[in-house]
Amino acid sequence: MPQTLRYGLAALIVLVILWGVWTLNAGGVADRPLAISLILGSAFGLVLQRSRFCFYCNLRDLVERREPAGVLAILVALAIGAIGYTAIFGAWLPTPAIERLPPTAHIGPVSLVLVGAALIFGLGMGISGSCLSAHFYRLGEGSPVAPFAIIGAAAGFGIGFYTWNELYLTFMQTAPSAWMPHALGYAGSLVLTLLLLAGLALLALWWGRPRAGEPLPPLTVSEAFRRLFVLRWPATFAGAAVGVISILAYFRVAPLGVTAELGSIVRTGAASLAVLPERLVGLDGFRGCATVIKEALLSNNGLFVLGLIFTAFASALIANQFTPRLPNVKDVFRGLAGGVLLGWGAMTALGCTVGVLLSGIHAGAVSGWVFLGFCALGAILSMPIGRRLETRSA
Repeated sequence: MPQTLRYGLAALIVLVILWGVWTLNAGGVADRPLAISLILGSAFGLVLQRSRFCFYCNLRDLVERREPAGVLAILVALAIGAIGYTAIFGAWLPTPAIERLPPTAHIGPVSLVLVGAALIFGLGMGISGSCLSAHFYRLGEGSPVAPFAIIGAAAGFGIGFYTWNELYLTFMQTAPSAWMPHALGYAGSLVLTLLLLAGLALLALWWGRPRAGEPLPPLTVSEAFRRLFVLRWPATFAGAAVGVISILAYFRVAPLGVTAELGSIVRTGAASLAVLPERLVGLDGFRGCATVIKEALLSNNGLFVLGLIFTAFASALIANQFTPRLPNVKDVFRGLAGGVLLGWGAMTALGCTVGVLLSGIHAGAVSGWVFLGFCALGAILSMPIGRRLETRSA
């Protein structure tokens, strides 16, 4: 694609997003969260695309290539978000009383269901080659796998709704929504979180074999443009940016997450066709990436995801990283098979690596740590499968 066309199309996308933000903001107090969601989703998409911030890819880089930078970026994001969330909690809920949880925070139930869902989600990452948030931003890069992974994830959500009642009644009905500040207070919870993250960082550095970066030329206007819009952003900067976006999202709208809109669309469609169970027991009482029946066209999470996808598209255009190609049979299989696992895992765990892992650990939720451990295990176990599929579809 000619450079002029790429830049022009990217500029048009940015202008449309800015128009959307202005229009929503002008709608008054009720629509202001929609405008903020669009801004934050756009910022998130820019960071993901410019830094290749993907939970699975970063973990695979560490395990297979012994490159720790990506995992360190995730740990930085978790640390900064945990600090910001603790400050917000202290203002909103000065005393972490046993009978109370902070409003809307992703603090989910801890049970064998969460273990299984996290493991299945990790397997889905390995087979499809990305976490769900990365599949969304890779739509903007022309990935041949991402569209089928998202279609598969929608199907996985549908399957998850069918299996929900039995799992809930058997395992989750009495499962605790464990929140670390209940036992340790805010200070103790934050200190423990930072110590755990520091331990994981030391482990990543011990295993890793960082590669020396290429020396950068002197900073000029053209070089500054290249570093900002063409070269990959430094991993720690990207992690810090994700942490800040997560704090702002929770403070102004809701905890960060990318699956609520997809789940709501599936649930609404299935309900309209009368193919859902008459009642999803207990689902709407849990905190996480809510999958409510849609009553309005626009939603906070829907605009967040749209901003993510289209800003990633604009960023990829400027960097000349929009490289679409026709999918082959293996791309389709990889996307659909991995996507179904991602969707079922995300629905059953009440979120994905963003909603449960990132926002959960930020909030001091034990469920976030459980998801982290078993999702990583599932991803590592499925890496050989994903590697074979990736090689064959190249």
